[in-house]
Amino acid sequence: MKIAKSLFVCAITAALVFFLNQSWNFGTPLPPFSKFLDPFHGFWQNAGDGSSRDVIAAIPGLKSKVTVVYDSALIPHIYAENDDDLFAAQGYITAQNRLWQMEFQTHAAAGRISEIIGEKALDFDRTQRRLGMVFAAENAVAAMDKNPVAKAMVESYTRGINAYIASLSYEQLPIEYKLLGYQPEPWTPVKTGLLLKYMAKTLSTGEKDLEMTNALKLFGKDTLDLIYPDHEGWSDPIVDNTGKWNFKPITLDSVPLALPNELVALQPFEKSPPNVGSNNWAVAGSKTKTGSPILCNDPHLELSLPSIWYIIHLNAPGINCMGASLPGSPNVISGFNDSIAWGVTNAQRDVVDWYKVKFNGRGKDQYESDGQWKATSKKIEVFKVKGKIDFYDTVVYTHHGPAVYDESFHGDGEKNHFAYRWIAHEPSEEALTFYKLNRANSHADYMEALNHFTAPAQNFVFASVSGDIAMRIQGKYPVRRKNEGKFVLDGTRTSQEWQAFIPNEQNVMYKNPERGFVSSANQYPADLTYPYFVTASNWEAYRNRRINEVLAAANNITPQDMMKLQLDNYNLKAAESLPHWLSQLDSMSLQGAEKEAFEKLRSWDYFNSVDSEGASYYEAWLRAILPMVWDEMSESKVALSRPSTYMTIRLLKEKPDLAFFDIKATAEKENARDIIRKSFSEGVAAMEKWKSEKKLNPKWGTFKDAIVGHLLNKMEAFSYHIEHGGNGSAVNAHSRTHGPSWRMVVSLEKAGVQAWGVYPGGQSGNPGSPYYNSLLGLWTNGEYVKFHFANRPENLKGKELSTITLNAE
Repeated sequence: MKIAKSLFVCAITAALVFFLNQSWNFGTPLPPFSKFLDPFHGFWQNAGDGSSRDVIAAIPGLKSKVTVVYDSALIPHIYAENDDDLFAAQGYITAQNRLWQMEFQTHAAAGRISEIIGEKALDFDRTQRRLGMVFAAENAVAAMDKNPVAKAMVESYTRGINAYIASLSYEQLPIEYKLLGYQPEPWTPVKTGLLLKYMAKTLSTGEKDLEMTNALKLFGKDTLDLIYPDHEGWSDPIVDNTGKWNFKPITLDSVPLALPNELVALQPFEKSPPNVGSNNWAVAGSKTKTGSPILCNDPHLELSLPSIWYIIHLNAPGINCMGASLPGSPNVISGFNDSIAWGVTNAQRDVVDWYKVKFNGRGKDQYESDGQWKATSKKIEVFKVKGKIDFYDTVVYTHHGPAVYDESFHGDGEKNHFAYRWIAHEPSEEALTFYKLNRANSHADYMEALNHFTAPAQNFVFASVSGDIAMRIQGKYPVRRKNEGKFVLDGTRTSQEWQAFIPNEQNVMYKNPERGFVSSANQYPADLTYPYFVTASNWEAYRNRRINEVLAAANNITPQDMMKLQLDNYNLKAAESLPHWLSQLDSMSLQGAEKEAFEKLRSWDYFNSVDSEGASYYEAWLRAILPMVWDEMSESKVALSRPSTYMTIRLLKEKPDLAFFDIKATAEKENARDIIRKSFSEGVAAMEKWKSEKKLNPKWGTFKDAIVGHLLNKMEAFSYHIEHGGNGSAVNAHSRTHGPSWRMVVSLEKAGVQAWGVYPGGQSGNPGSPYYNSLLGLWTNGEYVKFHFANRPENLKGKELSTITLNAE
């Protein structure tokens, strides 16, 4: 009996050991649990980050000692005696807190995720390579190498990261490396280039050329102009300078472009959702309580852990700067110094074109250009797939760019080939822009810094202690003829290629406007007298108008007023659409759940506050009405894109008999009123189903079900569900997964700059650290961290958490 018990215990032990040391796949690949539970090497070794201990560490090549003081929010304040040491220390400190994030994001940009998680990521990786992400990063590094300042900056930053990597033992590796079974590799300048291009891809590849080409063929030009107008008719561009554009624009030939007349049987690659946007504004001292300008910025991106941003303070001769940095890239991206502050929002401009190319035979060794055959170049891409043999792919390049789709990759039966022209493929110096902004003292310095910025196109807001405020929409934009960039172009004719670029000095900008503020929220950039044709994937129509309405009416503005505006939950979209929709219902005939919904909507104040039920019912109605109106889009056999929500609402009011309102699946001929009524019933039914399943009241914060997820989407244990107000069309543009990734308010006072900020996460990338999510609660509750902006380390006495001293050896 004892022997049997012993054998049973041994068998159970062996089975447990086997189970804990195996990778499993229950629909999603899971790493061995033993690597997580191991008390000597697993999660518990990562449960603390040593942030409260003073440390002495080494970075080979330092010229002098560097002092790093962590404050109580784990924000590092770096004090160096020269630029090289400053950037080496920035690289070291950022890697200390965000190494896995930095490397994972650059692996994603480079199309190398299948090395980490296996064959499931191969399609994503091939897309990245075929879009030319590495090609773009290498071109950026080549441009930086030609500038001694940029080259030294990136190399010093790289050296600091590698010094930290070299100091790590296996036990000290971030937990994700252990769970996924790999180790960090040396950092290179190309990885920094990849990070910047990955952000450019997120913000500047939302074009709809393929979808619009299909829509042109299916619906005709007149219908396209109605449902996809170049300008949707609302007011409040970023810069209204009507009749005052005092320059001679570059003009191209006036011959209209031949429009395509074909269907494209390709499914476009996944793009960022239209709610990836942002807000920024600056108010002049004439409108503030202190008489000093106030600048605000809140970029809207997918919210993730570790957080997108990393707050840092950089101090050396010639620089005293603080704000949000991108882990993996030197400098501060959105921030302030002793003299100025700046922030960014996405400009939405179309800087991507697809060219239909003609290859000479199946080998694709040549392609046609103006009746001549040009040689292609080919890049053989090797994919190291975890657990599989290497996978090989050949990407064909033309002078336009790479041919993304072909017979071996999502050709979908399409016989033609299309080359991808993207401005971010060109050599560029974005890192130099931020180097100069971090050190800028005046509006002139700001303007010179932006001259080096190519992509992604951004709206740069500016304010200074001297009293100036300004906005400049900076990027490298091709000069376009009417309709150019909206549809697929003919790649066999050089006349359809980009002929010129808008000069920097003719980009949209202005300084110290009479109204006393500047603002941007991803809307149309300029009034209609701006002499260049402007197009984009989408323009914001609501946040911009709400911000401008509040700022125009405000005086004696304080930083706290600006925080309140950043947290504003007013839903202008609902305010402009809901009264009309409710008027189309037969309220006297409503019963039960529909009557209850009607009353909640009628009494709603249009604020998407956490506790609002009206906000939830409106959202359910909106989710029902959009696909019902545009069923032709969702049921099409070729790729199409819905018109904007703004245009949908406008057409429901102004064109009630539009053919699109007829539901294809019914025998009846519906109009706008029918659509509104049917979608109301569908929305209420969906809400009743939700309530029955969740057993919860439909408060907006609950119904939205917001999550700040780990970068590895399946790591639920490292993610957080939150309840927060806002809506994609509110100033507080928080949806389920996207929203204000960084909130900053800066008061540029002559007695000393005052600044506040917060983001939904924490400074540490270690899920076991108390600083992994230490800012998340503040962000969710609408609170901010008051920044300690000390120009000497001794001025932080009493506020320090720990100090790191960095030496050469």
